[in-house]
Amino acid sequence: MDLCLANAENSAKGNGVTPDSARHLFSSGVDALTLGNHAFRRKEVYAFLDETEAIVRPFNYPKGAPGHGVCVLDLGRVRVAVINLMGTTYMDALDNPFEKIEDALRQTEDSRVVLLDFHAEATSEKRAMGFLLDGRVSAVYGTHTHVQTSDAQVLPGGTGYITDLGMCGVKQSILGVKKEPVLSLFRSRLPVRFDTAEEGDCVLEGCLFDIDEKDGHCRSAQALRVE
Repeated sequence: MDLCLANAENSAKGNGVTPDSARHLFSSGVDALTLGNHAFRRKEVYAFLDETEAIVRPFNYPKGAPGHGVCVLDLGRVRVAVINLMGTTYMDALDNPFEKIEDALRQTEDSRVVLLDFHAEATSEKRAMGFLLDGRVSAVYGTHTHVQTSDAQVLPGGTGYITDLGMCGVKQSILGVKKEPVLSLFRSRLPVRFDTAEEGDCVLEGCLFDIDEKDGHCRSAQALRVE
């Protein structure tokens, strides 16, 4: 049984996510959406996050934040739980993700397959989360840094893992942003407005995890890149 997940950060023009950009991804065949540090950039999405179970924001945001950090997809013969967490190294000072994951896992006890999108900056923090959860979840995949890593693998305990999925966007860009304003920022250190790159050949990146529905263990992990 196939399942498609996507991180919806920056699916809206500029950054963040809106109800329209989320609905576009759902109508394109995505089963569940995860988010990250731009989850609340657009206020018009707040009610949508509360109302839509198949879109999750980082679980370790404070209580009272719109939306939820875990969703469970009932696919008939198997229940799939999707968790979203955000790292704290070089990121916002949220609750410790290595502690909050235990609370999230308690909400997924009835799900045989458990998937975690760990939205984090530091590769070491993502690797650490992978080893913490090895054998306890089906797959841990990192998002946020926009550059696909070459370490797709199955960890010793049976958890699929990749440090970062990469991005979907214009190939000749700087993390999906037009090159000129980013170069200006690095050269002058003066504030600039980032504009999304919209012209040129695009790339789609991600990872394919083959997961055994009977025990939730990952059989293989293969990085995906389509140009």
